[in-house]
Amino acid sequence: MTTKSQIFIILLTAFLIASCAEDMPVSTYTVSTGVFSNSLMIEGFVEPVNSISITTPRVMSGGIVDFLVEEGEYVEEGQVVCIIKSQNFETQYEMMLLSLENAEVGIVKTQADMNMQLALLEAQVRTNDADTRMAQMDSLQLAFRSPNQRRITELELEKAAIEKARFEKKIAALKVIQQHEIRKLQLEIQRFSLNIQQLKEYIDALTLKAPKSGIIIRGTNPRTGTKFKPGDQAFGNFPIATIPQFDQMKVKIVAPEADFKSISINDSVYYTFDAMPGNTGKGKILKKPPVGQPLNQIVMVGDGMYMIQRSNVKIFEVEASIDSVTTIPEPGFTANCRVILKQEKDVISIPQIAVFDDDSIKVVYVQRKKGFEKRQVLTGVSSLRESVIKAGLEDGDIIALSKPKFSLVKELITLPDSLIQQLQTPAAPPPTPENRPPPPPGMMPNQLRITN
Repeated sequence: MTTKSQIFIILLTAFLIASCAEDMPVSTYTVSTGVFSNSLMIEGFVEPVNSISITTPRVMSGGIVDFLVEEGEYVEEGQVVCIIKSQNFETQYEMMLLSLENAEVGIVKTQADMNMQLALLEAQVRTNDADTRMAQMDSLQLAFRSPNQRRITELELEKAAIEKARFEKKIAALKVIQQHEIRKLQLEIQRFSLNIQQLKEYIDALTLKAPKSGIIIRGTNPRTGTKFKPGDQAFGNFPIATIPQFDQMKVKIVAPEADFKSISINDSVYYTFDAMPGNTGKGKILKKPPVGQPLNQIVMVGDGMYMIQRSNVKIFEVEASIDSVTTIPEPGFTANCRVILKQEKDVISIPQIAVFDDDSIKVVYVQRKKGFEKRQVLTGVSSLRESVIKAGLEDGDIIALSKPKFSLVKELITLPDSLIQQLQTPAAPPPTPENRPPPPPGMMPNQLRITN
């Protein structure tokens, strides 16, 4: 019994709900000619058209951002914006300073050693000269000596002459060698000095200064996809920050692939800005990238460890102009972008919910004095909310937004096949309705009445 009672109550409740629903009035919509607009709402952010880039040196090697001005901070011309530490450059610089010091000490030592060798040779030359003079003094007594003694004295004089010539050649050669070695060390010192100067310039170039006064916008790290911050690795010849010029702005729209395919170059765009209520603007689509970028995500993989996870979803950065605006927005402001995908003027458009499928045709329910008539319509371009009616309705018609009860529908009106063919294939020649009878009074032209 309990089960039967529950079933009875459920059926009674359903009957009452259905009865109430049938008695509820049908919502209607008055047809009028106007502008049909198919638009797309998507977010973007404001960027300057022109900006001054603060770029890292091209020759930078293994640099780490040690200091970077905060996002949005105003800097004066010549103010330090970023300091990059390069361990490689600093190590090379210290090694070059040590090499230069060693080379300078080496040239002093080499010169002292050679001067000592030259002094020894000169001392030997003076000794030889003394020996020669002594031998020459002994030559006065050669007449009173034996032939052997005379021969020995003559040979000693010859030996002294040979030794003198040899010492003189060694002194001359030593001076040439000394000049060569000194010159070699001087060139090495010069090379070290040039390398030190160049490395010093490289290190000084890692302190980036503002070329012009303005607001700092940090650059995007290509590895993390986020703004640069202290501790990040810096890349050679890469913009670490920019200083926007506020005379002209643009909007960068980050569109998913489905929306990107719907957008075309020169589509009109209307803007509103969350941070500036009441501020509106207008522009158009300027650029569409040929390829999209994968939507990367930074995920935590451990204690303080992160990794970039690549996604199959792609995003496209579409560029749009700001041709007119109430107040110029600042860079970084979020823009609500209404992209006009399709627009037609002087057409009849009705809500999509008012169009119903009836077998193979589209119909609407037009309100009459008593009930509704089911009328075939031919639709054109449409959006998620509205549809253009090419034939079947006219200004002032009142249509139902929901399907009326069957008992309220009095008749069906269909469109002639010739009219459908003409509107669906505009390139084909239109039919010639010479023998077509005139429509009954109170009926729209080119419509056929069928009564239930």
